[in-house]
Amino acid sequence: MRILLLTQFYWPEARTAPANLAAVAESLQEAGNDVTVVTGFPNHPFGRIYEGYRLRWRQWEKVRGVRVLRVPLYPDHSLSPLRRALHYCSFALFSATIGVWLTRNFSADVVLVYLPPITNWLPIRVLKLVHRAPVVYWITDLWPEALVAAGANLKPWLARAIRLLDARVNRLASLILVNSPGLGRKLEEKGVAARRLEVITDWAEESLFFPVEPDARLAREHSLNGRFNVMYGGNLGPAQGLATVVAAAHLLRDLQDLQFVFIGDGEDRPRLEREVADRGLANVRFIPRQPMKEIRRFFAVADVLLVHLNPDPMFELQIPSKTMAYMACGKPILCGIAGSAAEVVRDAGAGLCCAPGDAASMAEAVRALHRLPPEDLARLGTSGRDTYLRKYTRSVQAKRFQALLAEVVAGKVEAG
Repeated sequence: MRILLLTQFYWPEARTAPANLAAVAESLQEAGNDVTVVTGFPNHPFGRIYEGYRLRWRQWEKVRGVRVLRVPLYPDHSLSPLRRALHYCSFALFSATIGVWLTRNFSADVVLVYLPPITNWLPIRVLKLVHRAPVVYWITDLWPEALVAAGANLKPWLARAIRLLDARVNRLASLILVNSPGLGRKLEEKGVAARRLEVITDWAEESLFFPVEPDARLAREHSLNGRFNVMYGGNLGPAQGLATVVAAAHLLRDLQDLQFVFIGDGEDRPRLEREVADRGLANVRFIPRQPMKEIRRFFAVADVLLVHLNPDPMFELQIPSKTMAYMACGKPILCGIAGSAAEVVRDAGAGLCCAPGDAASMAEAVRALHRLPPEDLARLGTSGRDTYLRKYTRSVQAKRFQALLAEVVAGKVEAG
């Protein structure tokens, strides 16, 4: 197959989606397909162009054997609605013009699109017209629900406009792939036929996330040795609701060997650090963002790995990709998310769940994990690792992409 992948986000951007999209493209290329990617210049999540790149009208490169076309965009990751709109719309405009023109002779059999942002409606329309090829989406968030859940203050008229555009975007796809059953159910509520929906979850890269022996030197360097470490690794933003973790730490001050460890950066980190200082907590530690290739070494000295999101109906539909990364590393999980993510953890027997946004519930779950013998904690980690190997590796999910795209190209799935 000749596959054209349209995505605003792509490697080397430092987030799970860009890394996974690059892995999908690479796997499809290795399977004998001809893959071309149309994307922007790397700037996410920092809002500035990455070192080694400079903004120009176009750039062709080979990324791990895959042909990649980068088109200009306005780099931004601010809270300004105007600048964020310019960020999304600039990529849509330039991918619909420069991107379409420079790939016009590719003759794609299928166009694979990563959504959101739904501003990609414009290049999707043009690519579908030029290549006369079916379109397949991979959706990991729903707009405007995800924007509201993340704290965006949308005017009612803007929310309505986004919903109308979202409906138009959905009608263009022959098949919509979602990364959780919950998102699929939500799209059905929006009028998408079940026959046009398939689930392909995020995964953790096998070469990055796997169990390693604890590094005593690293543990000493970061004051992690001799402690029961409940560790969170990732974005410290408003959607993660990590003030709940700080409040739980306050309730657990009597456990002398317990500490919560935040690894990462984000707009909420200064506020969290102030709250820890104001409460006088000695059982919370902050470690700067680590390279993805290093994070497993930190996870190895954790006793429990934590995933948490604010209590919100939208987040109940999602499975954060760090859930799979934690499972891949073979560590027990404390899941503070209701819905799809909790189902994954429970079904895998990989840990315990607590109510999101509820510090007392989290503290109770941490106490339960703290009481478990080491061999029981190890069994939880092993169970999660075994489930990951069966269901959530790159190779497993790449085969799903290949099979489903082939069905669309063969005409077994029709738009509607």
